[in-house]
Amino acid sequence: MEKVQLDKNFFIPMPVTLIGSMYKGKPNFMAAGWVSRVNANPPQIGIGIHQSHATIEGIEENKTFSICFPNKELLVKADYVGIASAKKTDKSHVFDVFYGNIKTAPMIQEAPLCIECNLVHTYKGPTNTFFIGEIQGVHAEKSLLQDGKISPKAMDYLFLTMPDNNYWSLGESVGKAWSIGKQYKA
Repeated sequence: MEKVQLDKNFFIPMPVTLIGSMYKGKPNFMAAGWVSRVNANPPQIGIGIHQSHATIEGIEENKTFSICFPNKELLVKADYVGIASAKKTDKSHVFDVFYGNIKTAPMIQEAPLCIECNLVHTYKGPTNTFFIGEIQGVHAEKSLLQDGKISPKAMDYLFLTMPDNNYWSLGESVGKAWSIGKQYKA
């Protein structure tokens, strides 16, 4: 197959998440796609946020944040909190908010899955800040569980693709990780 060179500012499909923080004493949420697990033990997850966002101020002030995973029913609200800036709009009433172990990491009651984190590292890049948080709690709807673990099919994770700027849902499983490769014969 012929390969062509693309622009270096390339994006792979990203999970649709809602980052929660306290901003000026109120719960605030923004949409973010730059999210990745960065360490196994202790469990840590990282989020990349453009430095223009108010969420950065909330995370830096409180040293905490949450990551909630919306479903299709929350997509309009999820997109809205990604468009509206907390610097101009009070977004504290968009979702029903709950708190877990960390009282400065607001989470979304309607979201099927939420993670609360304590901030452990911050990297400031030229345009974005990358926060690494240690996971302190994971909250999921009971209906998503299968054998005590979240069923990806039941969760129906959402993804963002760029530069076409579209939302997608998770498709079918195509193979079992750390297993299907055993079929390969060198």
